[in-house]
Amino acid sequence: MIDLYFWSTPNGYKVSILLEELGLPYRVIPVHIGKGEQFKPEFLKISPNNKIPALVDPDGPGGAPIALFESGAIMMYLAEKSGWAFMPQDMRARYEVVQWLMFQMGGVGPMLGQAHHFRKYAPEKVEYAIERYTKEARRLYTVIDRRLAEAEYLAGDLYSIADMATYPWLRAHKWQGQDLADFPNLQRWYAAVRARPAVQRGLAVLEEKVDRSGAKPTGERWDNLFGAGQFATSEKTP
Repeated sequence: MIDLYFWSTPNGYKVSILLEELGLPYRVIPVHIGKGEQFKPEFLKISPNNKIPALVDPDGPGGAPIALFESGAIMMYLAEKSGWAFMPQDMRARYEVVQWLMFQMGGVGPMLGQAHHFRKYAPEKVEYAIERYTKEARRLYTVIDRRLAEAEYLAGDLYSIADMATYPWLRAHKWQGQDLADFPNLQRWYAAVRARPAVQRGLAVLEEKVDRSGAKPTGERWDNLFGAGQFATSEKTP
């Protein structure tokens, strides 16, 4: 059985959604990032960048176990392992998926994450940062909307890992200062992805652990998410 090291973040949901779509059996191993569990030595052996998600498949290539970190790499591995599900084997079609997956990894995730941080979590209001990342979020939403004006899904007619990777990041559109009504093609796609039963199951993983208060993290939780805890391991001598 696959072990999924998980916490309830957009990057975590990307993989839980894919596992549900594939119907693969998996076990969730919570990594409470607010408590600093991502810095434990046993987790760093699997995910050296101290980020979730991570995955261990006891039945990896050649029948030997494999450990993976980085959500995009995990998604590509699972798709290929499952007979090129949600990522076609045909090279042209496959790279249609891969380029939109990389768009999410290199743009949507990092930039919308900055919008989240400066609009909601930063201890001081930095107007330049708020304006910059809110505008960049709108630009990325516009890119997606234009693409979805010409295709049903990001990679064309195929619902793929690119859609599964992007959707969780857009769920917090209000935090990013965006209104889905401004992007009708994206809004159509968003509703279609949200309605999928496997997506709903993937989003229900560790649902009881989700903090819906909207409160800013403080104290140890702040340090582990955004402060000194993030840098402590890099300051230690190997």
